[in-house]
Amino acid sequence: MSVSLFSSSSSIFSAFQRRTAPDQGGLLTGKDPTKFNPADPLRLWIIQVGVIIITTQILSLGLRKLRQPRVIAEVLGGILLGPTAFGRIPGFSKHIFPSESIPYLSLVANIGLCLFLFIIGLEIDTAIIRRNARLSATVAAAGVIIPFGLGAALAVPLYKHFIDSSQVSYTHFMLFTGVAYSITAFPVLCRILTELKLLDTTVGIVVLSAGVGNDIIGWTLLALSVALVNAGSGLTALWILLICLGWTLFMLLLVSRVLHWLASSTGSIENGPTIFFMTATILILFGSAFFTDVIGVHAIFGAFLAGIIVPREGGLAIALTEKLEDMVSVIFLPLYFTLSGLSTDLGLLNTGTIWAYTIAICVLAFAGKFGGCTMAAKYTGFSWREASTIGSLMSCKGLIELIVLNVGLSAGILTRLVFSMFVLEALLLTFATTPTVSFLYPPHLRSRATTTGSSFANVRDPKDDESGRGNHRLSIKYDDEGAWKRRFTLILDKLEHLPSMMAITHLLQPPPPVYTYSKGSTPSQKSGKGVEVPAHFGALRLIELADRPSDVMKSSATDALLHGDPQLAIFRTFAEMNGLSVSAALSMVPFDALAGSVGEHVRAAGAQLVLVPWLPSAQTPDTTDIGVSNADRSPFDSLFRTDRSTSLVHSHFVRGVFAQAGTNVALFMGRAPFGVGDETHLFLPFFGGPDDRLALDFVVQLCANPRVRATVVRITKRDSPTDNLVPGAAHLTALAHEDKKEESAQMTIMSVRSVRSTTGFPDTMYGNETAHTRLQSETADNVTWGRYASFSPAADEDTALGDALLRVTFEDLGSPMPLHAALHRARACASDRTIIVVVGRSRRLAVEDHHAELGALEKEHGQVRTDVRKTVGDVGTAFVMGGIDANLLVMQAFDRHSGA
Repeated sequence: MSVSLFSSSSSIFSAFQRRTAPDQGGLLTGKDPTKFNPADPLRLWIIQVGVIIITTQILSLGLRKLRQPRVIAEVLGGILLGPTAFGRIPGFSKHIFPSESIPYLSLVANIGLCLFLFIIGLEIDTAIIRRNARLSATVAAAGVIIPFGLGAALAVPLYKHFIDSSQVSYTHFMLFTGVAYSITAFPVLCRILTELKLLDTTVGIVVLSAGVGNDIIGWTLLALSVALVNAGSGLTALWILLICLGWTLFMLLLVSRVLHWLASSTGSIENGPTIFFMTATILILFGSAFFTDVIGVHAIFGAFLAGIIVPREGGLAIALTEKLEDMVSVIFLPLYFTLSGLSTDLGLLNTGTIWAYTIAICVLAFAGKFGGCTMAAKYTGFSWREASTIGSLMSCKGLIELIVLNVGLSAGILTRLVFSMFVLEALLLTFATTPTVSFLYPPHLRSRATTTGSSFANVRDPKDDESGRGNHRLSIKYDDEGAWKRRFTLILDKLEHLPSMMAITHLLQPPPPVYTYSKGSTPSQKSGKGVEVPAHFGALRLIELADRPSDVMKSSATDALLHGDPQLAIFRTFAEMNGLSVSAALSMVPFDALAGSVGEHVRAAGAQLVLVPWLPSAQTPDTTDIGVSNADRSPFDSLFRTDRSTSLVHSHFVRGVFAQAGTNVALFMGRAPFGVGDETHLFLPFFGGPDDRLALDFVVQLCANPRVRATVVRITKRDSPTDNLVPGAAHLTALAHEDKKEESAQMTIMSVRSVRSTTGFPDTMYGNETAHTRLQSETADNVTWGRYASFSPAADEDTALGDALLRVTFEDLGSPMPLHAALHRARACASDRTIIVVVGRSRRLAVEDHHAELGALEKEHGQVRTDVRKTVGDVGTAFVMGGIDANLLVMQAFDRHSGA
């Protein structure tokens, strides 16, 4: 009885145990979380992905400084994680990349590879080939035939020394070697062309077209190779090729039309891809990949076809790329390259013979591409420099050759040794592309293409003009100091900056008549009654180019962006409503090159003044100012005190423009456009120096607008209070004496002039000038001030300058603390209205040094960020800290003698 009960209870207990959840091997159970579990491979997969992404990102940070494409970091990361480096650490491969987990990693990587080939298909625009067929066809053909022949020749000794003839046919090995030699990495090529700003050059257009044709031929040859390897006989291979050709025609002629109809019906062309269209596209992608895989051609060929047939209208291909690219580039591609690295063991290259063959592979691979494409380009009419640049670009291998090599390795055609030799070749040739092109084709020798086709109309850079070669660009002609500016470049980079640019542009209209003057004489109008030269505004739209395929696609379609960009469209409408003369331009470059692109555009357009916006980033109440509305907040509140956010990155860009613009620059800081129907009041504290003189000239020009008035105060530093001093002058004098020792020390430190900070951006700190240059500057200050403050036109003379000066009030003010005096006077002007404070940026050749007084202001109002001070200068920083409810216009004059 008891035995029966015990048996029954045991069976119940056993049943209960069977119903418990299986042990997941967690940390709490004391088991190794990296131990591979076939029933639950996710845990180890996450560890693998984390290790791979972190490794590639760290490498990319360093290689980015060398202007290398991201694929270099991914390939190097894969090699380091493989048996070449980390794999030699005891237990690393066993715990992180055990052999049992590789199939799961390979499955995800190959899914990502199909998505990547689909994106490559989206990038390829066959219209590029059609527009440049004559030039690109010759280069593409030479870039396939000659390298393929060299690869086939090199395959003979490689096959004899490193391949088992009983396992691999020479024909198959020769085909894979030839394809690996003849392929060009089109995606990497696009990124290099964009990074080096070659997309709008004749060289870039031809290389892009030839790269597309080269890759199409390469994928076709790869499909042929795979078909021959997978076929049991020549007849079977023929059937595979015919079926593949039929599927290609089916996709191009029928499925493409269905997909276009679906995109139109769902509104995807006009409004971006809908969920239904995305679903259909993904099904077509994997359906095509499945079909090409089951017939004996690799799945990636089918995915590539699916990308080609997506409609290009309305930026649909770009929108699709944007939805897929991040996951593919961040996760899937690094996984694929890690698999390549796990199969790459550079330690196998351990004999002189092997290294001799490796060097031969690298040399012949470069010679075939470089030599063939260079000769073809020279034959079509390019110069030797341009032809050699085309050859260097076409020799870029990148990830496409790695895909070919991985296909050969998985098919058993390549051994790990031969695979490692070719991986090293692909890595070296890709790495060498950017420095080689930069050396062979520097920016000042590049030919810009204004039209596409078999013949190009070239526009060369300014330095080309000096050598007599044709150029239609305008060069800057600097007017005499005081002449009004007529050609402006406005920077449009963010939508929130647009109102500021529209407001300052509105103040420059209507265009005043042009006047000239001789030094020491009365200004007068130009000869010819009623003749006016209207102001011209060039709107330069800046877009930061990220390392994304969609950005590369956008950069190659600048014409469409130029006409469809919302900011440019808004500004064009504003210009038409106000009768402004406006031209639009677009520049899409990496962040580090944004300021340089402004300088290039300015030199091309002949602009006399660049207007740059800077809107403080914090425009909402924070925990420190609860209950304070935006209307009561100073627009500069966000720029000081370290607990508030500020656009540090944008300040770096602005300082780069100050350094590289090559003309006068004005930085406008304001949170909202002021009322265009109301009267605008300007306030200028004039301390002296070229920047202040430019600011004074510009204030007078703005006052030609009947709705603009100005107060200009010449402020000088005096050691003792006078009747003109502001209240509290005695306290300010005492404070000045307290800081006298500090000022003397700072002047000693700044005795050596420095125009650049340690970060590489222009600084606003200048040391002592020579007595001669200082005297010249002071004389120029007096002449400029006297020309305007003492101007009194004849009774019968009605000049534009006279009208403008009637709306300007000139004052003289002396104070032991000039910045405090300027702030006090500005507060009086801003008591019942919103003003624009106009200041010079630097103290270059100015009389006074404000460093000590600025320190005193920081003690009174709080510190300002270093980057803000270096961006707006000492006087601008004082107004930032002063908390005056005003917009700020910071001006820097171009030194035509020093070029800074």
